Amino acid sequence: MSKLEQIKAAEAKLLLHTYDRNSILFVRGEGVHIIDEKGDRYLDLLSGIGVNALGYGHPAIERAILNQSRALIHTSNLFYHEGQAELALRLTERAGLDRAFFANTGTEAIEGALKLARAHAGLLRSEGKLIGTKVLALECGFHGRTFGAVSATHKAKYREPFAPVVPGFEFVKFNDVADLRENFSNEVCAILVESIQGEGGIRPLTQEFFAEARELASSTGALLISDEIQAGLGRTGKWFGYQHYGILPDVTTLAKPLAGGLPLGAILCTEEAARAIHAGMHGTTFGGGPLACAVAIAVLETIESEGLLAHATEVGNYFQQQLRTLANKHESIVEVRGKGLMIGAELDSADLAKLIVAEMLKRHIVINCTSDTVLRFLPPYILERAHVDATIAALDEIFTEHAAAFSGTAASQAAGGNRV
Repeated sequence: MSKLEQIKAAEAKLLLHTYDRNSILFVRGEGVHIIDEKGDRYLDLLSGIGVNALGYGHPAIERAILNQSRALIHTSNLFYHEGQAELALRLTERAGLDRAFFANTGTEAIEGALKLARAHAGLLRSEGKLIGTKVLALECGFHGRTFGAVSATHKAKYREPFAPVVPGFEFVKFNDVADLRENFSNEVCAILVESIQGEGGIRPLTQEFFAEARELASSTGALLISDEIQAGLGRTGKWFGYQHYGILPDVTTLAKPLAGGLPLGAILCTEEAARAIHAGMHGTTFGGGPLACAVAIAVLETIESEGLLAHATEVGNYFQQQLRTLANKHESIVEVRGKGLMIGAELDSADLAKLIVAEMLKRHIVINCTSDTVLRFLPPYILERAHVDATIAALDEIFTEHAAAFSGTAASQAAGGNRV
């Protein structure tokens, strides 16, 4: 029995059945490639679901891990260490916000942001303001797997198995300004959005919708929360997706690429929002530990020193241009959308999308499918045009060979009618 088969057998016996894994055992990585037990190299255009922004084996991350692990890995948040304030300064300066809280994951950051919104509304009520506890989130949004996060996540498949979920969440039609206005009132303590929906199909907010959300929240004291867990920290070519709109939220949440593969999430917020939290109201054992903070600082420094924001914009624009050229050739590609290196290509068939992901993996290129019909590309920021060209050639070959067999299946049917 191979090592892979041994691991598969052990997992089948020992782990909860939460993942439908591909039958590949990866053992190391280099740059934009991840390498399996046989030494085969795969071009990773998913980067651990948006995590490995600097690719694999980047010397800045290796140095930070080595140096910090020799010095101090963990202290708990009962004591000071050198990393949190420095990382908070770097993040708040780039975000245009004032204060930070460090967690371990994106879903924990969302939980903290929701608690902050409820606490802030309670503070306003104590000061005589009329404001409720309701949270408005968007249809097709995704915010995580914990109870608060899943309660704010639209698709029933994420919520219904765990019902009853946390009360007080309502959903607004994506980019529908009229529906947002209709559902907003002084009963709302927060509007939760993604500047670009990730799991929902790489769908950017419109300028009009985002601006209206900002205006409505400001009118009552509700908090505008921008979930930047997938779009943030340079993936779109700016530090934060909301910066493409010139709109500043009250709260933002971060995670995926923040610590280069180590678990780290963050909440950033304004001074006004931070008024609601005092010692003992919220906390974490591991969040913002010395090792994760040291690596996160190295990641931010590297993105800046290597010009990766501009690079993500340039290569991302090229990638989208090549995908649109491919769409002109293959009518099964309905739409290409995204910003920087957060890119989706919507197809007219969920079955075709699933097949293409599998066929790309056979060609040693890693992508995935989200929202049933959208091919999702979240490559490392160090991706080059040559990697894009290889990807487009592979996609062209697969579409040419297989797309005709799937013609006639509408994307709107496969995705439940959620089209842009």
